[in-house]
Amino acid sequence: MIIEWKVTKKRGNHRPLLSYTIRLEDFERDLAVPQVVMESCIERPADGWRSYCYPNQAERRGGSGENYRLLTPDHKLGEICDTLRLSWRESGEYPEIEESFVRLRKQFELVLKSAYDSRPVECEGRMELSEEARKYIAGGVAAQRFLQAVGF
Repeated sequence: MIIEWKVTKKRGNHRPLLSYTIRLEDFERDLAVPQVVMESCIERPADGWRSYCYPNQAERRGGSGENYRLLTPDHKLGEICDTLRLSWRESGEYPEIEESFVRLRKQFELVLKSAYDSRPVECEGRMELSEEARKYIAGGVAAQRFLQAVGF
């Protein structure tokens, strides 16, 4: 699994955006690994529908709201891209982003290892009539063949 992210913010009171892509490698897709969904450490701004946050409002006044959920891609699609609006911060630092992606990777690796441990199976079989059935019908089959050989 490859995770790439980027945080961008315009100058001023604009909130930053986290854009990320999570891509499964071919061998991970081939294992049909299920999606991993987890709550991240990344705060969702209380009024995150706004692209800005003025001084003394929302997160600049205190805590915000819930955290975002992160998930790995479905094995059929193999890739997920998303953009999240982040809380405004004076420092412009968001260490919880990497922490969240590390946690997501660890949870995914557990699921991946479990899928890998499910070994491939190939079974074949073949059956014929039992000896008991052969003995039961042998006399009649032999008689029919004898009569066919002599023209009856």
